[in-house]
Amino acid sequence: MQDLILQSKQKTKKKIRIPPFIKELVKNKTIYLMMLPGLLFILIVYYLPMIGVVIAFQEFNPFKGIWGSKWVGFSNFEFLFRSDAVWQITLNTIVYNVIFMVTGLGLALAMAIMINEISNRFFAGFYKSVILLPYLLSWVVAEYLLYSFLSIDKGIINQLLQAFGVEPVQWYSEPFYWRFIMPAAYIWKNVGYYAVIFAAGITSISPEYYEAAKMDGANKLQQALKITVPMLMPITITLVLLQAGKIFYAAFGDWGMFYNLPRESGVLFSATNVIDTYVFRALKQMNDFGMSSAIGLYQSVVGFILVLVSNWLIRKYDRDSALF
Repeated sequence: MQDLILQSKQKTKKKIRIPPFIKELVKNKTIYLMMLPGLLFILIVYYLPMIGVVIAFQEFNPFKGIWGSKWVGFSNFEFLFRSDAVWQITLNTIVYNVIFMVTGLGLALAMAIMINEISNRFFAGFYKSVILLPYLLSWVVAEYLLYSFLSIDKGIINQLLQAFGVEPVQWYSEPFYWRFIMPAAYIWKNVGYYAVIFAAGITSISPEYYEAAKMDGANKLQQALKITVPMLMPITITLVLLQAGKIFYAAFGDWGMFYNLPRESGVLFSATNVIDTYVFRALKQMNDFGMSSAIGLYQSVVGFILVLVSNWLIRKYDRDSALF
């Protein structure tokens, strides 16, 4: 009888299996303990506030809170898409961000290649510092710098025009000019940052590739096109994916550019109003939390879809370069 009991106990012991993820946790417990503070930070700062998404489906009242406010379903989205401004701000946001992505990354790559050709380390570091400086300035500072150039009476550009007998231009009253001013301002401020990233990537390329290319008679342009650009493709793809996810955000989060540079001139809204500034003004002027949240959710969902689509296309082109 005792033998049977012992056999049954042994069988039950054999049936108990430790799940693989428990084994993984025990095996690498030190690494996971190091990850714990970062994971908690991400959970608290990024995921817990996502409960507030429900405001997009409510007639939100701050005094009643999220759970006490009236549910209105998709009324906030309906109001948004029936608005005359929604298609204009959506088009402005997409067009500007596509221009920023193409010109910004393209010029940054070209600038990084040119800096890499500087043999003197002091001058190379100096140029990197100079082109990075605008990135460290806020858009408020950039606003005053731009105003010093475009002011109707004291602006540097208008004073030069008057010196040549040309009538001064009212820059803050003509939307046409701002379709070029905004991309130029973004490039001035951000291209140095991406150029430094590309320059760091170039340093990891083995000099043997360039030496072999020189022996084959390749000039500097051919070396850049055949060696540097292909070797930097993983960095370029990563930056494109990151920016594709924020294509529905003004200047990839730098909505301060669209809010500050035009100095809140209503005449320029047709050229400078984007989704982020529209949300801010809706919340500031109308106190409509529901509609503002609906626009934010609309941006996030479309941005997430764009990341998935971009990553899928990149996997078709080069599986190893995709993020997931």
